[in-house]
Amino acid sequence: MHAEAQTSLPQRFAALKAERPQLRVRDAAATLGVPEAAIVAALPGAVRLAPGWPAVLSAISASGDVMALTRNEAVVHERHGTYGAAEIHGKVGLILGEEIDLRLFLAHWAHAWFVPAGEPGSPRGSVQVFDAAGIAMHKVFVTERTDAVAFGAIATRLAHDDQECPAFAAPAPAPAPADDGAIDGAGLRAAWAALTDTHDFVRLLRRFGVTRAQAMRHAGEDFARRIGPAAPVRALEAAAESALPVMVFVNSPGTIQIHTGPVRRIETMGPWFNVLDPRFNLHLHTGKVASAWLVRKPTSDGIVTAIEAFDADDQLVLMLFGKRKPGEREDEAWRTLATTVAAAEALQC
Repeated sequence: MHAEAQTSLPQRFAALKAERPQLRVRDAAATLGVPEAAIVAALPGAVRLAPGWPAVLSAISASGDVMALTRNEAVVHERHGTYGAAEIHGKVGLILGEEIDLRLFLAHWAHAWFVPAGEPGSPRGSVQVFDAAGIAMHKVFVTERTDAVAFGAIATRLAHDDQECPAFAAPAPAPAPADDGAIDGAGLRAAWAALTDTHDFVRLLRRFGVTRAQAMRHAGEDFARRIGPAAPVRALEAAAESALPVMVFVNSPGTIQIHTGPVRRIETMGPWFNVLDPRFNLHLHTGKVASAWLVRKPTSDGIVTAIEAFDADDQLVLMLFGKRKPGEREDEAWRTLATTVAAAEALQC
């Protein structure tokens, strides 16, 4: 970024906000052609944090009840709760809790800022984490229940020695997928049939050099059946109507955030389908879901059924499961709901 553009960015952002007061920082960044993190770094009082992620996570945990936010281009996932102790294994972290349940891919975590209360996108204060390109990976917001003193101490205790805005890398292009004709479909189906744990699925993708969407196309309908893109919405509506607990996974490149429990208050506003519960909010842009699949994976506990949604670039944006823990069989009520929704949303060839 040129020095002139850096110098003028706060003024450009302020002028844009004056014209469009409701504009979110993420959308303002797209309009101005800069990384979201560049605007965050330029906010008055924003403090760049040292990238010691265990220390950052521990400080968030000590702050009590907060709101965790993870999003991608199609879905925003917001969950209230307290961060438990992080389990860090190399570049992968886990936070396992009844409310805050996260999988952290720390190789994608490059920069973070503490943003004080009252700044755009940070009504009560926040910690915001970005990748090397300045794309948001995960955000944590102060709520009325947060220990504001403990949270505020993050800005002083964990401040980076260098408070200058870093240079941001160009966004990495998505790897080119393998040619479909070169994929060992029979081998992939055999390996899929031999799965004993859903967590082994990522290793299956690596083994066969395929994207998740390619695996769906080659698995065969016993394991993956393409269904209409409205299926995730229909499944959540049915779960709300029946008070059936579900698991809702939303991912950025650096974070998977999971809600486990019922969904209750459903509202649609234009293209946005929303869950607006007191401790869990979901905002799904229905126009950005290009495809969905009913997915069945064998495990040592029996078949596990999911509805998975993808955008127009075949990037995963949402997964829905029935509520379960390892060692438990899948809830038959969820399996029935998912297969019923899939039948209703079956694509007509």
